[in-house]
Amino acid sequence: MPEEPSLILLVISLIFLLILSAFFSGSETGMMASNKIKLRNKVKKGSNSSKRALELLSRPDNLLSVILVGNNFANILASAIVTIIMINFFEGRVLLGSVLLTIIILIFSEITPKTTASAYPEEFASKSSWLLDKFSRILNPFIYIINQFSSRILNLLKVDIKKSKESDNLNVDELKTLLEDKNTQISSDFKSMLSSILDMDQLTVEDMMVPLSDIVGINTKDSIDEIKQIIEKSSYSMLPVYEDNLENCFGMLDIKNAHNFIDILEEDFSSSPDFEKCLQEVYFAAVTTSLTQQLREFQNDDENLALVVDEYGEIEGLISVEDIFLEIAGKFSHDIDELNKEFEIQNDGSVISDGNSKIRDLNNFMSWNLPEEDSKTLNGLISNEIDDIPSSKLCIEISNYQFEIMQIDNNSISKLKIKKV
Repeated sequence: MPEEPSLILLVISLIFLLILSAFFSGSETGMMASNKIKLRNKVKKGSNSSKRALELLSRPDNLLSVILVGNNFANILASAIVTIIMINFFEGRVLLGSVLLTIIILIFSEITPKTTASAYPEEFASKSSWLLDKFSRILNPFIYIINQFSSRILNLLKVDIKKSKESDNLNVDELKTLLEDKNTQISSDFKSMLSSILDMDQLTVEDMMVPLSDIVGINTKDSIDEIKQIIEKSSYSMLPVYEDNLENCFGMLDIKNAHNFIDILEEDFSSSPDFEKCLQEVYFAAVTTSLTQQLREFQNDDENLALVVDEYGEIEGLISVEDIFLEIAGKFSHDIDELNKEFEIQNDGSVISDGNSKIRDLNNFMSWNLPEEDSKTLNGLISNEIDDIPSSKLCIEISNYQFEIMQIDNNSISKLKIKKV
């Protein structure tokens, strides 16, 4: 008769297989739940184990095959050993052995390692990568055969394995959702700035420009005292210089050259050969250019202010680098004070404003959702809605917002009340 196997040897083998099963179960969760961005950061800091983990994750089909082959091998062999133990030492109670093994595997080889790995996925993935890499090399011929069969089945089911790699690439909307997650360890100020940067491609120069009617520039027909006041009060580092109106703009004045400019103006500037030397060439921007593209053009051309023109070359407004940075960083205290003056909040929650106010500014100020696709100002929004020149005392409702026109000046709304219905 063949000699019965040693109970101690069988138990030791069983324990080893259960540990091996726990390793593969934890590795599967750790690898698949790990954040590749965090792993890449660790690689930058010189972590070879994280680099090895990323290399394994670059072939998810191969990695999963190694883990599943190892896990199933350990569990099936463990089941066989339990069967031998129960037949030889416990009067053939195989069913009891199967029940006990199932409970042990669930607790010690599945739930515990997977829960641990899900709590520390990157650490688990990095530490398990060395053994997984060795198993991958040992089982490579066997894994290759299995993958050939599984690939054909996946092709029949029209499953593209490459999609798993593409899923790691976040688009803008997904990145915004990630920033909005309350669990992210990013300060609210940084979140706001990053969100603004991501929104820049959806905004155009038209959304941020100073309208033509609000542009502050230097009219050479004005008095010297008036020009000095404009220069002193300017928040921009450059100002357009024109004669009578902006259509006759012939240069941009850098505030640093203001003294020379004033000296020349006090003379007969039209006959002075030094006049144009004080001014820089006018720089133009298209009204439809995205803010991202415009910022790039400012950088490439070493400019910081531009007159905005439409498709016919007509001047529509003015845009500066400062305006774009304000969109990213948010308003400063003095800008917020200006908005408080521009939008007067009433006790009933309504807002009194000027018709030339930007819809975008009002939406940001009140956290409203007034439509701003077709019109950029409140005047334009109402004119488009009624398809006519607005009249005083008119009340209309647009997108669940009630508009009451209180005052009209020169066919333009100078005062109106807006209330969210």
